[in-house]
Amino acid sequence: MVDKGTIVVVDDEPNIADLVDLYLARDGFRVLKAGTGAAGLDAVKDHRPRLVVLDVGLPDIDGLEVCKRIRATSRVPVIFLTARDGEVDRVLGLELGADDYVTKPFSPAELVARVKAVLRRVDGGPAPEVVQAGRATIDVGRREVRIDEQPVEFTTKEFDLLRYLAERPGLALSRQQILDGVWGYDWYGDVRTVDVHIAQVRKKLDGAATIKTVRGVGYRFDA
Repeated sequence: MVDKGTIVVVDDEPNIADLVDLYLARDGFRVLKAGTGAAGLDAVKDHRPRLVVLDVGLPDIDGLEVCKRIRATSRVPVIFLTARDGEVDRVLGLELGADDYVTKPFSPAELVARVKAVLRRVDGGPAPEVVQAGRATIDVGRREVRIDEQPVEFTTKEFDLLRYLAERPGLALSRQQILDGVWGYDWYGDVRTVDVHIAQVRKKLDGAATIKTVRGVGYRFDA
């Protein structure tokens, strides 16, 4: 099996760390486990991993603080594991420079898929050409949306917005993050533009996939 590189898993629950280790190792990754934030920081410094899976609730240093310290010296991708479904935690984590979130309890197979997706983005590899989201199929190559295999017309910006959200399922995204990701960092205008476009996308999806409003934050895509 091809060695896909080292991943540091920082989690104080051995059963979760072992499960993550099992699935990642089966996919060709070398896994180093750390039970505390301090041990995780040492592992990142000593082994220079390709990615870090980091639990938010650690016994010594909070996972958000660990991420902040990692970011002070490294751009290594970080995926948070969190039992807190608090949306503010999610956005705060992203502002600290995390790349993705998985909320406990989670499917190990989903975590492996997220790890691969983050590494693909970081390495500049090809994004998936087709994103399946509920009953909606987003064909990136053809720039086409099909619901139950029937094509539905989306404007350019609506398509870009739906694709951006669908590639980040379960992640609470602020309006500003969505603006930056879809309209671009140099776009100047009212953040409420996002709300108008979300309303249009929801109407066209017609329940095939769900875009939830996260109060005080923004939106979350639930396939």
